[in-house]
Amino acid sequence: MPFFDGTRGRMHYRRWPIENPRYIVVLLPGMGQHSGHYHRFAHTLKPAEAEVWGLDTSGHGLSEGDPQHPGTLVELVDDATRFVELVRATRPDRPLILMGHSLGAVTALAMLGAAIPDSGEVAPDSAVLERDYPLRPALPEQALAGLVLSGVPKRALGGGAPNAPGTPLPHELPVLAVHGVDDRRAPIDAIRVWTSRHESVDLREYTDAGHDLLHEPVHARVTADIANWIQGVVVGLARHP
Repeated sequence: MPFFDGTRGRMHYRRWPIENPRYIVVLLPGMGQHSGHYHRFAHTLKPAEAEVWGLDTSGHGLSEGDPQHPGTLVELVDDATRFVELVRATRPDRPLILMGHSLGAVTALAMLGAAIPDSGEVAPDSAVLERDYPLRPALPEQALAGLVLSGVPKRALGGGAPNAPGTPLPHELPVLAVHGVDDRRAPIDAIRVWTSRHESVDLREYTDAGHDLLHEPVHARVTADIANWIQGVVVGLARHP
């Protein structure tokens, strides 16, 4: 079984390899989930020539740690960054798409220094913000070809507001956000406001769908939308090296 050394212990991950993939998808699951929940998603992306890698968050799946306390956002970013670096070292010649669901989406944004709470929740100059939220990117520029976010909680969506702390999302980075209209864990209004601040973000809304889009009745449509969007990003890269 594949493992690597994380911030607080051994981290497990899964890889669904294919021969000569066009691109790589690095998946960060949400709280209470692990890479084993995404076999269907990974196999569905295979015809689109995607190789999927999924991380078990600390304390989840086969990774060491406490499932009730997966770590601070700083620690989650450190683990996820090590995972991305491992993937890039294995597949250095393929475009890399980072995808996160719920807590994984917060982590993905934090890896870019862009997971900032709304100013109404935490004051911009708060010591809590400096301590708990990475305000600078953990990944080098051009490390990612695209970013997919699913069910992003409000607590990470203050970025993009005028004079907001943290690092703005790169204008050239394509971003897809998928969200259920009936999401009770992460109500959709916050992602709608956040999307309006970022011209590079494509928001897809799914009626009669809640928080866990890839495990709900709409999962096939959501997966197809993600696959088609990523293929468009990769084709665009090929046309504009």
